[in-house]
Amino acid sequence: MTTPDPSREPEPTKPAGTATTPYKDRVYRSPAGVVGGALVLAIVAWLGIDAVVVGEGRTPWLALATMLFLVPLVFAYTLRPAVFVNDDGLRVRNPLRLIVLPWGQVASLRSGFSNEVVDDSGTKYQLWALPVSVRARSKAARQDARAARAAARADARAGQGGSLRGGAVGAADLGAGAVLAADGPRRAETDRAMDELRELHERRQGEPGTQGEVTVRWAYEIIAPAVAGAVLLGVLWGLG
Repeated sequence: MTTPDPSREPEPTKPAGTATTPYKDRVYRSPAGVVGGALVLAIVAWLGIDAVVVGEGRTPWLALATMLFLVPLVFAYTLRPAVFVNDDGLRVRNPLRLIVLPWGQVASLRSGFSNEVVDDSGTKYQLWALPVSVRARSKAARQDARAARAAARADARAGQGGSLRGGAVGAADLGAGAVLAADGPRRAETDRAMDELRELHERRQGEPGTQGEVTVRWAYEIIAPAVAGAVLLGVLWGLG
């Protein structure tokens, strides 16, 4: 499940006369990915440090090379992914790349087997921080179905007059139906996040301050140590 969190500093207030309300910077992450990544990193550190301290021969060097290879990759695919959003555009931090997309360059935001943003040139960028959960979608659909059945029962009892006991149950059903009508269909967390991004995109894509170029930067701070660890592992295994 993915939940949006407010960032530490809000977007600077726009000058007087601006039609739209400033949108505070927000960051979307995957809590499950963060927790899982922290757990894996703790296990790797525990086993690696133990091998370095008590190992003999080539074991400490193999342990160091393995940690040098694994730690950056685990961090990149679990703790690093995030989507930063403000009035100007998106900053997508994926495992190995950082993509900055002004709203004026965003063509669409798609949801399928994965959540993606497409720029005006047709290039697609996956939103790693907003993974699609089929389980969450199914759960939301089941809750909607139950609420709809409760509302239907309330309507039926209201039409028939109902008994005293039936009227009490019908009131509960009517409450469930009212909640469904007020809040709309339930949505999975990542689907709600994508709805928020689409709404902001529609409001901001034509504004003068949201134009510019799409920029992509490779995360060499992740790639370099992982490659060094892989090379060191290969050398150690090659030496036998």
